[in-house]
Amino acid sequence: MSKRLGRGLDALIPSLSVSDDDKVIDVSLSELRPNPYQPRKSFDENSIKELAESIKQHGIIQPIIVRSVLRGYEIIAGERRFRASQYCGNKTIPAVVRNFSDQQVMEIALIENLQREDLNAIEIAVAYQSLMDKFQLTQEELSLKVGKSRSHIANFVRLLTLPVEIKDNVSRGTLSMGHARALAGIKDVKIQKEMAGMAVSAEWSVRELEEAVKKLDVQEKPSAKKSKQRKNDPYIDHIEEALRERFKTTVKIKQQKDKGKIEIQYYNKQDLERLLELLQELA
Repeated sequence: MSKRLGRGLDALIPSLSVSDDDKVIDVSLSELRPNPYQPRKSFDENSIKELAESIKQHGIIQPIIVRSVLRGYEIIAGERRFRASQYCGNKTIPAVVRNFSDQQVMEIALIENLQREDLNAIEIAVAYQSLMDKFQLTQEELSLKVGKSRSHIANFVRLLTLPVEIKDNVSRGTLSMGHARALAGIKDVKIQKEMAGMAVSAEWSVRELEEAVKKLDVQEKPSAKKSKQRKNDPYIDHIEEALRERFKTTVKIKQQKDKGKIEIQYYNKQDLERLLELLQELA
């Protein structure tokens, strides 16, 4: 079996290992197409180039795994080797043909990437949800198939409820899985976005964001009834929104007739210093 795939994948997905008894054939690259269930949406170009250089020197050490489809072959395991071979200008690649169901193909692609840690948190979450939706699997059943705990599956799937801009930050790596989990605990979408913006701009650690969310929870509960009692004023709402966008934090305007006060929240000393600098720029 390929060292790249690891022993765990062979245990979870039977018949993936390659032995000396297997028939290896040379398949034309033009006959191959990528796995449609591949959860990884982008491949590191530098990594592919490095692999291509290795292939030029040593050739393909381990054949890829494919399955026969209506027109040619579909890659089950080894898409990086396929892409690197294209980069080299090779015409063919050694392959072993296996018979796999759609479900097995999805599982293999997911587990192979999980073992190499090539997927970002959102790609993992989408892959988990796709497997459950397509094959009517429970989180418990999926956990057994991919060798992860049910709570692990649940934590990732929960990320899919986050706003698009936060998921984009997680995909880009500007927010981590830990940041995303902390943000998922906030019910108000607007506040989720504000906190995400602060975490990115102030480069908060996961711990700092978690502390900010805890303080936010304590501050929001007693003010909930008051906010419901206040009659919405479109002008005040507009000003609040503009200030939130400007300061990247929670801003509340408390109005009584023609007077009132503006509250700007901060969550740690660094955040306070950031706000003071912004206020000084406006002075």
